[in-house]
Amino acid sequence: MDFFINTANAQAAGAGGGQSMMSALLLPVLLLVVFYFLLIRPQNKRAKEQREMLSKIAAGDEVATTGGILGKVTEVGEQFLTLEIASGVNVKLQKFQVAQVLPKGTVKSA
Repeated sequence: MDFFINTANAQAAGAGGGQSMMSALLLPVLLLVVFYFLLIRPQNKRAKEQREMLSKIAAGDEVATTGGILGKVTEVGEQFLTLEIASGVNVKLQKFQVAQVLPKGTVKSA
C-alpha cells in the first residue's frame, strides 16, 4: 500500500512541470532569433546589394570578377556581359561573376 502513496506524491510533483516546459521552448525560440539577426538577415542584405549592383552595370563600367580579372564592360546582356581585359581581348562571362564595380580609371590597360 505504501507503494501507491509514493506514486501519488510523484504525480503531484510532476504537475508543476509547466514552468520547465516553458523554459524548454524558450531556448529554441531564442536560438532562432539569434540566428536570424546574426546569419540570415546580413546574408539577405548582402544578396540584395549584389542584385542592385548587377542591375546597374552599364557599358563603360570597370569591374572586378570573382576570379580576380579586372576589365572594362563593353556589352551588357540580361545574363551575360562582355568584358575587355586587354586591347582587343574580350571575354564573355555571366553577370553574377562580377564581384564589384571599380572607380573609373582603375583599369588603365583596357
